[in-house]
Amino acid sequence: MSAIPSDLNRRAAMASMAVATLLAGLKLWAVISTHSTAMLGSLADTGLDLVASAATLLGVWVAAQPADHNHRFGHGKAEALAAMFQVVLISISALGLAWRAVGQFLGGERVAEAESGVIVSVVAMVATVALLAYQRHVIRQTGSLAISTDNVHYKSDLFLNLAVIAALVLDHYFALAGVDAVFAFGIALWLGWGAWGASQEAIEQLMDHEWPLEKRERFLEVVARHPELKGLHDLRTRTSGNRDFVQFHVWVDGKMTVTEAHRVMDEIEEKLMEAFPGVEVLIHPDPEGLVNEAPLGARDLLAPGPDGESPALAVQGAPAQALPAGGLST
Repeated sequence: MSAIPSDLNRRAAMASMAVATLLAGLKLWAVISTHSTAMLGSLADTGLDLVASAATLLGVWVAAQPADHNHRFGHGKAEALAAMFQVVLISISALGLAWRAVGQFLGGERVAEAESGVIVSVVAMVATVALLAYQRHVIRQTGSLAISTDNVHYKSDLFLNLAVIAALVLDHYFALAGVDAVFAFGIALWLGWGAWGASQEAIEQLMDHEWPLEKRERFLEVVARHPELKGLHDLRTRTSGNRDFVQFHVWVDGKMTVTEAHRVMDEIEEKLMEAFPGVEVLIHPDPEGLVNEAPLGARDLLAPGPDGESPALAVQGAPAQALPAGGLST
């Protein structure tokens, strides 16, 4: 990760911590004033935001460290670990809030007053919108998984604060018993769903999931433009933090010298670096026709399948999918 993206990620994480600290203090006061379980859920969510933001800050700092002799591929997966830590915290919060909401509903508890809770929720929404705008800017620049996970959670905060306002108004001003508890339980379900969604991308990175189909197809289009390649096979891709890794075999003219083959590899790598900035490329040249891999790895990925399916699908043995007219560019 270059210096500029790492600085942006660090600033975004610090901004998140600052907002979470401010809102946690305000919501604690609102909980004491209103006795609202929905507001308690909002406070728990913000408290987790604070802890999770600290984990995000640590994650992006570790991920920004250069590769060393013990971590030759860098430290990018620290972001995925930070994201998973957030998921665990969010899940625990959701379970605790659901338990409290059920107890409040069965006990028939009511909120004491609503004004302070409504005011705090409006302030929280304004601060959250500003933070989301800044995070979106940083994500576009860096592609940070940890900041992206943080962003998803803060988006849910907007709906959470609206739910708190609705719960306070309906319970206090319209005397609808149990509304605060019902909204609190709904917030718990929302948090749980958000935790599940946030975990998926982090798990994919930790498990070295292949690039998305569209990205693999774009990769093959770039490689296919080189006129001296006879084919490409055994493609393997993964992402760690905001850094991509790709390795593959190519078929070249068996009469090429080592120097000539090396030139071709350098030219391919240069084009890939232009299309995928920061990607780490490992290319293995094979004489044309040489097959020494498993059946899936031996397929030429620069040629469409027999039924016109995208060759990028063969990387994962996925079901056939027709190529657009014209197939891959050559």
